[in-house]
Amino acid sequence: MSLAMVAMFVGFGLLIGTLFGFFGMGGSFLLTPALLVMGYGSDQAVGAGLAFVFATAVIATMKHRDLGQVDYKLGVLMIAGTTVGLEIGKEILNHLQHMGLGDTVLGIVYVFLLGGIGLFVSRNALKDDDGGGGIDHDADQDVEDAEIPDIAQTIQSYEVPPMVSLKGGYTISLWMILAVGFATGLLSGFLGVGGGFIRMPALFYLLGVPVPIAVGTDLFEIVFSGGIGSFLYAMEGSIKLGVVVPLLAGSALGARIGSASTSLVDEEDIKIYFGLMLVGGSISVAAQQLGKAYGIEILNTVSIVLIFGAAILVAGAVVVSAIAALREEVQPQATPAD
Repeated sequence: MSLAMVAMFVGFGLLIGTLFGFFGMGGSFLLTPALLVMGYGSDQAVGAGLAFVFATAVIATMKHRDLGQVDYKLGVLMIAGTTVGLEIGKEILNHLQHMGLGDTVLGIVYVFLLGGIGLFVSRNALKDDDGGGGIDHDADQDVEDAEIPDIAQTIQSYEVPPMVSLKGGYTISLWMILAVGFATGLLSGFLGVGGGFIRMPALFYLLGVPVPIAVGTDLFEIVFSGGIGSFLYAMEGSIKLGVVVPLLAGSALGARIGSASTSLVDEEDIKIYFGLMLVGGSISVAAQQLGKAYGIEILNTVSIVLIFGAAILVAGAVVVSAIAALREEVQPQATPAD
């Protein structure tokens, strides 16, 4: 790999790390389609995404462990379902690869996944300045203040043995825990993502896990799902260290920048840009798929510009807003005239 390519991956890792540190998302949902756009095979893109999310989740989990926000029993039980889902997801992708459809199917799924989530986030950001449509991801939120959604209360009311007692003093059927783990494992194995953007809401809305514990347990589970998934793909030679290592080097610095910015910038001010970034990623993958299908080279260039430009736009908005907030804090107060 040329020095220019290494520098590009370091830079892209810096962008993803900044977004991860600020929004609390692993970034694999952007990294995997970006590698697809750059011409990497679906197995290599998925493998790199899993390896990346594994490393970032390890760091984030340690913080939540110190805060006592990890339910280890729940995490271990979910890992059982996730492991099965990971293997099946990987086999589905391998089967599609052998049929020559892996890149195309994965690209189409990402078009709809990124577009749907991006439009949802943007709509909520425009509709409600207080972000009322989403979940509060504040890691310092008091567990006792969390309200259990009606759906979770209904699910908890059905006692399908064996029942499991979880952190927070409530019980839930083991089968429900395994089902959530399996579904997110299938997603991880097929798409190369940590699955946190689906698992965390599922833990809260379906199982009734308080948000702080849901976030911490989700990250703990991602450590294992990302690690197991990385191992499975590495055994087939699908993980390129020349791609993953520069990405992690850049993201280590970016995560610090993003985390530091959270105390300076209101997330709601940036959320609309984040949603548009996902939509841009969706359009980028769509352009790449059309360019590949019809042999239109210019669309491949457009797709790369779109996905990198969208990431630069949002990460830049975070940094610029943080710098502006810092300047306001350090600017000396004007002394009143005598």
